[in-house]
Amino acid sequence: MQVTIVRDKEQMGKRAAALIAEQMRAKPHFVLGLATGSTPLPLYHELIRMNQAGELDFSTTITFNLDEYVGLPPTHDQSYRRFMNVNLFDHININQAATHVPDGMAADPDAFCEAYERMIADVGGIDCQVLGIGSNGHIAFNEPGSSLASRTRVVKLTKSTIKDNSRFFARMEDVPTRAISMGIGTVLEAQRIVMLAYGANKADAVAAALEGPVTVSVPASALQMHPRVNWIIVEDAATKLKLEWDR
Repeated sequence: MQVTIVRDKEQMGKRAAALIAEQMRAKPHFVLGLATGSTPLPLYHELIRMNQAGELDFSTTITFNLDEYVGLPPTHDQSYRRFMNVNLFDHININQAATHVPDGMAADPDAFCEAYERMIADVGGIDCQVLGIGSNGHIAFNEPGSSLASRTRVVKLTKSTIKDNSRFFARMEDVPTRAISMGIGTVLEAQRIVMLAYGANKADAVAAALEGPVTVSVPASALQMHPRVNWIIVEDAATKLKLEWDR
């Protein structure tokens, strides 16, 4: 693993964007795995800037997102499809038909999960997967206890996750209780992984994932088994690390 500690989240976004752009320029029809939430927003802002400045072309890029709530249509203001459209896709020259977000309204979610795995395989797999880390070490919706060999599947959200997500919904009963999520095993098949982290609340999880044992109790620790992972961590999320990493 290559670990870089940076000053702030804007620098995090620029470092990650430069790394991804270098890979994209080297391979036509690049397959990019994407994440949602606040963590990747600085990266997406920089990718948009690069595209609009003529520095990066997305016209042949294919994307796959990590997850989506079961039961939310793509037009819902809390759906991850809408998040991606608003925060990235609507601002770059990407073919919308080449952007893939799990279908939260699939009539048969389990069958959809199998189909999603096939879609990824059919384009040759993911070249680079962007990840964020949860304060409990989760990646995507793979909460502690998830199998390190898990595949794309329907997961039941934990009570703590439902409670955390309730701030985005008008009522607690409106919060989805299930989601479609790429599995840890699916994520580990990406050719390269870029993990982003900022915030003091992530410091314990970052330390456990990077310097602790590989364990289902910290899903992100599975990245220790991958040969090409770039961690880009803001200083406030690196305070619990014991080893000296690049700055």
